[in-house]
Amino acid sequence: MDDKREDMFNAITDIEGIRVGHASNLDALTGCTVILCEEGAVGGVEIRGSAAGTRQLDALYPVHLVQQVHAILLTGGSSFGLDAAGGVVRYLEENGKGFDVGITHIPIVPTAVIFDLAVGDHRVRPDAEMGHQACLHASSGAVKEGSVGVGTGATVGKLFELKRASKGGVGTASMVGGGGIVVGALVVVNALGDVVDDRTGEILVGLRDDEAGLRLVSTAELLRKGFKKKGLGRPPMGNTTIGVIATNVAMNREDVIKVAQMAHNGLAKTISPVNTTFDGDIVFALSLGPKKAEVNNVGVLAEGAVVEAVKRAVKKADGFGILPAYRDLKRGNRSK
Repeated sequence: MDDKREDMFNAITDIEGIRVGHASNLDALTGCTVILCEEGAVGGVEIRGSAAGTRQLDALYPVHLVQQVHAILLTGGSSFGLDAAGGVVRYLEENGKGFDVGITHIPIVPTAVIFDLAVGDHRVRPDAEMGHQACLHASSGAVKEGSVGVGTGATVGKLFELKRASKGGVGTASMVGGGGIVVGALVVVNALGDVVDDRTGEILVGLRDDEAGLRLVSTAELLRKGFKKKGLGRPPMGNTTIGVIATNVAMNREDVIKVAQMAHNGLAKTISPVNTTFDGDIVFALSLGPKKAEVNNVGVLAEGAVVEAVKRAVKKADGFGILPAYRDLKRGNRSK
């Protein structure tokens, strides 16, 4: 059922009409990623974390006048990074894309941020120029993954903030269903919790046993035992996992929102804990194709694509010598 075609990239770009572009600052360790759907897509969103930072999400609700969006932007820089959306809007207007109001086209670009200020230089944040550059780099082909774009400064396992964290990143995957249905996902993983293998339960990356160690310990287990963050300063800040789902199935706004809701189950299978009060977890969904399918079929495929995208995000990450990434943790455990 999920066999790939030979011309597929195992990426969200396997949906015709989707292009993805990254812009990264490897000195400041921040960046942004744009998912372009320039000809318009029916969009929806589901927010389950309690610390989201967003722009223009009103365009994704059923009662909104404009029924289509033209891009989704995921960016670092916390609330400061919302400025990067201006560059995406400019790019789309330059190319005549957006809601036609006669005198110009107004692009609709829902945006969500992750907190990455503590990893690199907090004074440098994605801005309009970086958002514009991400659009210029956008492609309908293979998508770079790991510590690139919005994943550049992403981290996971932050119950003790960055002292015992591991490196997160951005990943993508796609799944094929019956009748040529395709569902793709792109996810940036910047979670309080640990990333786990959905099949074995093994912790892939997350909270480490001490500041210099490479042994992983369970964040969820500490919380189950009643751990409270006493004497450690601020509560664990800077956590958000954001996913984008796209499908070639024609759907209305309500069904797209349902797909976004079902796709959250993929986060629950791979991140533990997820949707905490310290996370701003969001899933967007986009419909931009001619295929016909029942919403539950699409939702199950979306869940599977999210699961794979989360795991790819951390397995492809680079710690830049600052935090251990998956490859470092695996190497460290093999040497013991």
